[in-house]
Amino acid sequence: MPRFKVPAIPSSEITSESAFVSRRRFVGAAMALPLAGAAARALAGDTWTGPDGEALTPEAIVTGYNNFYEFGLDKTDPAEYAHEMTVDPWRVEVSGECARPGDYAYEDVIKGLTVEDRVYRFRCVEAWSMVVPWQGISLADVLARFEPTGDARFVEFTTLHRPAEMRGQRSVFSSIDWPYVEGLRLDEAMHPLTIMAVGVYGRDLPNQNGAPWRLVVPWKYGFKSIKSVVKIRFTRRQPRNTWNLTAPDEYGFFANVNPQVDHPRWSQATERRLPSTLFSPNRRDTLMFNGYGEQVASLYAGMDLRRHF
Repeated sequence: MPRFKVPAIPSSEITSESAFVSRRRFVGAAMALPLAGAAARALAGDTWTGPDGEALTPEAIVTGYNNFYEFGLDKTDPAEYAHEMTVDPWRVEVSGECARPGDYAYEDVIKGLTVEDRVYRFRCVEAWSMVVPWQGISLADVLARFEPTGDARFVEFTTLHRPAEMRGQRSVFSSIDWPYVEGLRLDEAMHPLTIMAVGVYGRDLPNQNGAPWRLVVPWKYGFKSIKSVVKIRFTRRQPRNTWNLTAPDEYGFFANVNPQVDHPRWSQATERRLPSTLFSPNRRDTLMFNGYGEQVASLYAGMDLRRHF
């Protein structure tokens, strides 16, 4: 049965040495992440910066300004209400085109995998952006545990659906058909840049950021980075992701950052890097593939990126 292998790409071609600082083993089920590497220096007030010398976004903004519509439409709703979500115990259902489907305890899914410091630009479709020090596990390592077959061409992810604890899921003002679903092509999922984040700023991932783990695909818009994942499904066909179903003219499947393709209601040519204010908006040009083109552009060779948006 075929196994998928991650391309052998030197780490120096993925992120700078300062942005990909330390590797450490993930020990036990308790998710207690020690302050280390980039995150530790940032919290200590060091002058360390992210990709291309960019300053880290303050932790209070990263954890306090979020899109997580399961808890409300306002950017501050997740930080206010996400504590109502129970994240322990947590289970992950794996299905589809793989040799090891099943209902797994989260601790068994991540046991023994390496947690790495990854500092990535994070770009939201609403034209705001951050530089975030994640701690994460290679998605390729996670998926390899379930042995996807040769028929697996895509991987689908599903967020927790628990209206009793996620007030946005029971709101009459929501137009989303819950639960939230996202997907990647398998080669995108297996790319070395793609991670499942389990921490941020050297601490356990807060509920409002998608505890206990969430997808991070740094060359795509933030809505692709599905939070609080409870299902992984390998499939032959392209999944119908939530935002594409909700507003197909506005949100495509691929969601690659492309400044040449405007959202129907606003331009994507520039972005507002947080923190920003009315009088100091901190505007900058949007980078193709969010600045990761050298690493990922080959995934889309020959594709019309205006049509496959």
